Amino acid sequence: MPTSQLHGVSSPKSKVTALVVDDDKVSQMIHHKLLNILGIENDVVENGKEAVDIHLSGKKFNLILMDRDMPVMNGIEATKKLRDMGIRSTIAGVSSHSFSKEKQEFIEAGLDVYYEKPLSVAKLLSVVSNMEQKG
Repeated sequence: MPTSQLHGVSSPKSKVTALVVDDDKVSQMIHHKLLNILGIENDVVENGKEAVDIHLSGKKFNLILMDRDMPVMNGIEATKKLRDMGIRSTIAGVSSHSFSKEKQEFIEAGLDVYYEKPLSVAKLLSVVSNMEQKG
C-alpha cells in the first residue's frame, strides 16, 4: 500500500485515539503497532473491566478494538456495559471466533463492526475510513 494512502488516513480532521482491549500479549502488540503505523494514538488494557474503568476515569476514545474472550470481563459484557454508559465510540470486535452464533452474540452486544483475527492494516483502514465518513 502506498505511503501516501496511509498518510491520508493517518491525518484525519481531528485526532483519532484508540483503545486496544485484549488479554493476549501478541495481539496487544500487533494491534498497538498497526495503530501506530496509521498514526493513531492508543492505549492498551487487558480485559473488559479495565476498558470500562478507563472510561469511568474520564478518558475517551474514538475507536475501541475489543477482543471477545478475556478474563474478568469478556468483550460481550464490556461492550454492553460501555453502550449502557452512553459510550458512542466505534467498537470493533476482534476475535478468532468464526462460528456464526458466537459472532452474532458479540455483534448484538453493540459492536459497530466485527473482524476475525488477525487484524490487518487494510481492516483498520476500513474502520477508520468509516469513522471519518460518519464523523
